Amino acid sequence: MVTAAADQEKTGLGNYFIANYPPFSFWKNTYLPDAEAVLNSPPKPGVPLGLYLHIPFCRKRCKFCYFRVYTDKNARDIETYLDAIVKEVELLSRTACVGGRPLDYVYFGGGTPSYLSAAQLDGLMTRLRQILPWDQAREVTFECEPGTLQKHKLETLRAQGVTRLSLGVENFKPEILQYNGRAHLEEEIYRAFGWARDLGFPQINLDLIAGMVGEDWDNWKRCVAKTIELAPDCVTIYQMELPYNTVFSKELKMVGNDDPQLAVADWPTKRAWVRYAFDELGKAGYEVSSATTVVKNKASTQFVYREALWRGADMFGTGVASFGHVNGVHVQNVDTWEAYIEKLNAGELPLGRAFPTTERDRLIREVVLLLKTGHLDVDYFRQKYGVDVRDVFRGAFDQLRGEGWLTVAGENIDTTRDGLMQIDRHLPAFFDPQYISTRYT
Repeated sequence: MVTAAADQEKTGLGNYFIANYPPFSFWKNTYLPDAEAVLNSPPKPGVPLGLYLHIPFCRKRCKFCYFRVYTDKNARDIETYLDAIVKEVELLSRTACVGGRPLDYVYFGGGTPSYLSAAQLDGLMTRLRQILPWDQAREVTFECEPGTLQKHKLETLRAQGVTRLSLGVENFKPEILQYNGRAHLEEEIYRAFGWARDLGFPQINLDLIAGMVGEDWDNWKRCVAKTIELAPDCVTIYQMELPYNTVFSKELKMVGNDDPQLAVADWPTKRAWVRYAFDELGKAGYEVSSATTVVKNKASTQFVYREALWRGADMFGTGVASFGHVNGVHVQNVDTWEAYIEKLNAGELPLGRAFPTTERDRLIREVVLLLKTGHLDVDYFRQKYGVDVRDVFRGAFDQLRGEGWLTVAGENIDTTRDGLMQIDRHLPAFFDPQYISTRYT
């Protein structure tokens, strides 16, 4: 007989990782007037502003991908979209919530931003910087698929001020890359990384995924060794999940099916792989900075996008289906190509749904997201929210401490290593009752 606890350790359908609070399923289009109101209100003093740009084009759709991406758009479609995203940034730049603030961070995500040609990137970034300059931004991140990179494209990114390059390697084994829908080849990883190092990007991040279909211990160890040999500044390791709207969620059976080669590893196995990687990277001089990330040097290798966003910074989320946060209101754009283009052609912001948060919502959001770094500073919350989180969340802290997932010592709350490896599954302990046991997205 399979127990409920054992069943939960299988990789089932749905979102496992917590990226925001309250859950996305509570965001509604009926809250759009709240979003419009805060966009037209001055910013709160001292709150930094970021810009996210969703570039939704890919050579292939990865079988585990649940983002809004397109693999069938021609050159004219791409130009239409780039014109639209510039229009959106132009409209946002005129809102009162900008309030003269410079951009603190910029993030080009996808999709595959590096799918665009060097000329398209140069034109897009030149236009964007004329509207909202990022010369003084602490960080400009650009996501890349290794097989889409050429040296002249990387030269363009460097000249346009990109400071953090994130390479979506995911795995090194060709068969695993191919079966999971990745478009790049192993040799393209080394070529792209070498060019990036030669061009002197201040920070290069390398992404891996623990638990891609076909993974095993021997190959995972080889992936970790090859990563250490490349010596990126930062390594991000995600644990494979199966959101509802993916190719794998429709095609694959769960662990325990008749063909182990086509099974998705269970959560204990994926956590063991991440722990092994963190241990090996630690021996090579890396430090853990979150449940998914190790860095060579915490003082010099920061992830501003994550740190600012998790601490309540404002961010314009631009592009189709993109998420943002402004003046305490969560916002998401419309989630279809047609609606996105149509609204911007009409001179309207393409807002799709929103959620106005309370101060308690924002407190919980910061507690759960910052727990993913492995550490909470009690005084930080006291200064910002005027509360002692040890008292506000005593029940949750007592529960997780009793189960061995974290420690509370004076002003410091720290996860254990085992707790950090699986922190997302424990974060709902901090949710208010109305947001527990509901679909996350």
